Amino acid sequence: MRYGSRDVLKGVNLTVRRGEVLALLGPNGAGKTTTIEILEGFRRRSAGEVRVLGTDPDHGDEAWRARLGIVLQSWRDHGKWRVRELLDHLGRYYAPYATADRPRPYDADEVVSLVGLTEQANLRVGTLSGGQRRRLDVAVGIVGRPDLLFLDEPTAGFDPQARQEFHDLVHRLSDLEETTILLTTHDLDEAEKLADRIVMLAGGRIVADGSAAELAREVAGKAEVRYSRDGESFVHATEDATAYVRRLFEQYGDAVGDLEVRRASLEDVYMALVLEYESGQRTGLRTTLTEVAS
Repeated sequence: MRYGSRDVLKGVNLTVRRGEVLALLGPNGAGKTTTIEILEGFRRRSAGEVRVLGTDPDHGDEAWRARLGIVLQSWRDHGKWRVRELLDHLGRYYAPYATADRPRPYDADEVVSLVGLTEQANLRVGTLSGGQRRRLDVAVGIVGRPDLLFLDEPTAGFDPQARQEFHDLVHRLSDLEETTILLTTHDLDEAEKLADRIVMLAGGRIVADGSAAELAREVAGKAEVRYSRDGESFVHATEDATAYVRRLFEQYGDAVGDLEVRRASLEDVYMALVLEYESGQRTGLRTTLTEVAS
């Protein structure tokens, strides 16, 4: 994607598998929104090839769009509608595109229950709290029982309980419905909990691609084992923490205390990659991560 003489996306090569939950991470200006909008068919790319559910988004018809679910960062409309009647109304647009292997859409009461709005089903949309409204945004995105669901900062404004319930919903959609989910979030803990795979964008390029554990191993290499023994504290870096801890107990037994094994978190990995990109130095990710951790 190019705006004038500036490349916003360049050399992005990405494949998302059916039923996969993929989190797209990156700092502001990295190209996340542009990428998502191209995949959704809202923005026309400058060059390259894109296929979403087998179709070029530039030429997607209504039947193709009926297979997508989209939850935007914010959406304010239909304030006078009641929650259940709005979802029932929107669901009827998907009915003509039902297929034998994926009946469509969800029943309005079913989707209200899925997002935890049963008690608010008869309330006007304009009277909902911010968190309740966000749940409705999600309901609107999934009412058509989509094959592919785009979630843009889906839990913004959720309290901890609502966030956990939403995470359970995402797992249900991907595991039971085989819905493919592509989400963007600034909540790294959320990405680590939800995503089968994480892709990090920086400067319009993919700088990392893998599970949270794979990225941590690639960037950090070694785990850090902290423990105490005979009144002293010890720190040991190892590539095989399990084997090291086993040997430790075989040798010292109950004398080992305060044991902690620390691997690089997704936040460590993210900060290392972003700082490396912003500094422009390609001197090795492990050095950068050590500097971040210290």
